Amino acid sequence: MNSKEIIAFGREIIRREKAEIEILENNITVSFAAAVSAICQTSGKVVLVGIGKNMPIGQKMVATLNSTGTRAQFLHAAEAIHGDLGLLDKKDVVIILSKSGNTKEIKNVFPYLKNLSAKSIAITADENSFLGQNADLVLCTPITKEAGPLNLAPTSSTTAQLVICDALAMAVKKLKQFTEVDFGQYHPGGSLGKNLLYTVEDLMEKNQKPNVQWDSTIKEVIQSLTSGRYGITAVLKNNEIVGVITDGDLRRMLEKHDSFEHLRAKDIATQNPKTISGNSLAKRALELINKYAIGQLLVLDKNGEYNGVIDFHRLTQEGIHAEK
Repeated sequence: MNSKEIIAFGREIIRREKAEIEILENNITVSFAAAVSAICQTSGKVVLVGIGKNMPIGQKMVATLNSTGTRAQFLHAAEAIHGDLGLLDKKDVVIILSKSGNTKEIKNVFPYLKNLSAKSIAITADENSFLGQNADLVLCTPITKEAGPLNLAPTSSTTAQLVICDALAMAVKKLKQFTEVDFGQYHPGGSLGKNLLYTVEDLMEKNQKPNVQWDSTIKEVIQSLTSGRYGITAVLKNNEIVGVITDGDLRRMLEKHDSFEHLRAKDIATQNPKTISGNSLAKRALELINKYAIGQLLVLDKNGEYNGVIDFHRLTQEGIHAEK
């Protein structure tokens, strides 16, 4: 095959799987709604059961459910009868994946799955199979043909299983009214979790609190700027923020004045600096930084007093991004 033929073949595989998914859409019926309700109502967990090529589909479903607030676990069909059935609880909902519905391992373990759980849901291409006839609920994923030569390797069938599992998980998520904040609770290490949960105080460096007094000398200002990490220092008067001085303010001072011995912090400070509360979301800090085209914000504690600095680079390095 030349490059043109390979490209055409790849597109044909995609068209074939797409056609099977379109067939699947028409099989979303009352059984689907009943399955979603059963998952939402269980006080136990959801157990995905599979073997062979069905196994990674089940494991992916487990990961999706766990990340969206529904406890789930995978059970290998062959290992189940060798002790792993112990993970089941009478409150659990079991979802069994099998294209044929007649796999030997599935048939062997199914009676125990049904007896040790509250509800059994079959995802199979053949609703007249052993699994289709014996499960409490059946979600049929009919496949006319596997994509690819010989109609042998699981392709369209596993894609259909993946899609129906995604549809189930998302319907459960919607019915449970699972929010972005809820999602962030289960993804604290990822960019999304940080954007939903991290506050300014979580990210600011607690030991970095550069400041000078209203009447501090320029030498003291320079020392404060160089001792800090952000090229900024707060200007305080009676412990209240009255201004801010940055490296840029210092450069402008040098351009304007030949001598600065007589100058004080108040003479070069920018008044009414931008501030943010430490308990504000970190993404809000980045939004303000972008809005005002500045590099830092002064951070206030719960009493409204100066507590430190939050910096553009610190925010972006942690994966924080502002709303578009």
